[in-house]
Amino acid sequence: MDLEHARRVAVEAAEAAGTALRAGASGPVGVHPKGRSGDVVTDLDLAAERILLDRIRAAFPTHRIVAEESGVHGGGDWTWLIDPLDGTNNVAIGLPAYVVGLALCSGGRPLLGVVHDPVTGHTWSAVRDAGALGPSGPLNGPAPRDLPHGPVLAWTQGYGVARDDPAVRSLKMTMEVRARRVLQLWAPLLSWAMLARGDIDGMIGYRAEAVDLPAGALIAQEAGLEIRALDGGPFEEDVDGPREDRSFVAARPELIGDLLALVAEARVLAAALPPAPTAHA
Repeated sequence: MDLEHARRVAVEAAEAAGTALRAGASGPVGVHPKGRSGDVVTDLDLAAERILLDRIRAAFPTHRIVAEESGVHGGGDWTWLIDPLDGTNNVAIGLPAYVVGLALCSGGRPLLGVVHDPVTGHTWSAVRDAGALGPSGPLNGPAPRDLPHGPVLAWTQGYGVARDDPAVRSLKMTMEVRARRVLQLWAPLLSWAMLARGDIDGMIGYRAEAVDLPAGALIAQEAGLEIRALDGGPFEEDVDGPREDRSFVAARPELIGDLLALVAEARVLAAALPPAPTAHA
């Protein structure tokens, strides 16, 4: 498998989808309910996904594709993960914070990741063990910086996580106290790009979604960031594994210890939290 060729195909596909998204987001956007959790899907998600599917199928007809909106297509030893519009809820309310993401995996392990930002026109990509690229060339890792008021952290969680989950409540409460700012962008791939280029200092995820985790995580790793499981152990990269394995802390290596200490503090808090109040109709 020529991963550099696959990178070029994926970048071109993501940028073509991004052009369609940018044009569509400038006018009225059709928004439709998705599932029972309050999530939504837009006409732009579906249009961008069609572009990505057509291009990946044409270039790699024997590959399996798992797409955010339309599910599984085909079979094979190689699997593409497609998130045509990461940040749908942002687009639905007119907030220009969204990206396109693709990952190519083998044996459940991401070997290629691409994230494209249609708003800025910037693209980030990575091939495992071959480094990460940004708009200006190779990403060599963000430079260390003083954090006298704490780090700027991003947070992400999976769609299926309950709002009253005690682990989530305690983690978010502890982050608010220990961090200078906590970003909840509704677009985790955008957060990964921000981490890889050094705009933010760290990221914590809880049972993240499989389709939008691998591309961003690979780009961050290849840019010199470190990812650990919440218990401090190795982060398992099997995208076919259970969602419980998709919880993590990510940061520059010198900050990982601080984030793991934050997680440990949150665990103590979780044990002491009273039940969340029940919403009444």
